[in-house]
Amino acid sequence: MSSHSTLDPGADRAAETRARILEAALAEFAASGLAGARTERIAAAAGVNKALLYYYFESKEKLYLAAFEMVAGRVRDSSMAVFLRDASPGEKLLRTALNHFDRILTQREFQSLMQQEMMRIHEEQGALPILVKRVFEPMHTMFQTIMREGIASGELIEADWMQIALAALGANVFYFLSAPVWRLIMRFEPFAPEALRARRTALVEFLGQAIFTDRERGAELARRVLADTPMPAGEFSTGKFPGIEVNSE
Repeated sequence: MSSHSTLDPGADRAAETRARILEAALAEFAASGLAGARTERIAAAAGVNKALLYYYFESKEKLYLAAFEMVAGRVRDSSMAVFLRDASPGEKLLRTALNHFDRILTQREFQSLMQQEMMRIHEEQGALPILVKRVFEPMHTMFQTIMREGIASGELIEADWMQIALAALGANVFYFLSAPVWRLIMRFEPFAPEALRARRTALVEFLGQAIFTDRERGAELARRVLADTPMPAGEFSTGKFPGIEVNSE
């Protein structure tokens, strides 16, 4: 039949199967790493036979890269949505910092893979150089442009743009990585819901005061951003941070 529908059930099933394999692979690689991951477990979790993994992805290494690209693409799309928002550079910065905090909070698999790749950076076959080119360079360029626009317009203080980036994003990374130390020093649970909520609030309020030439406007923008961006729901809402053991004491 020459005039058949443009919808192809076979293609839809193939796309659905491929997506299911990628999600199963993402969970396995995040939990076990590239070397420790088992294609048998991936196939079982995806509900397919092992041969189908190699039909779609040829090798475990290519499957790993495809899964990493998938989750990194989600991060890129989320960040780009903030960058392209109809808002001033300063407001975009506040939203980017909050988006970054919430991404660390919710994207457990991405964080795990990034940590693994930082350990493999010396390997020629590591995924990080590829992802930097395809994902992180565009995000970096957009972030740098927004920061410079904000400084040039007078909305943001005259400061090295990279230092602003480190203040906006680096503090998030430091908080999560140093949580075991905070736990010992401060005698509190860094991943308890109330602690996470307080930290993300303090992040935005601090930036509203620190980097805007008009501190009152910065504070007002911070209140607005926090009001319309509630903390995402997740396992941590019950006091459990994904992938990290939380003390119950």
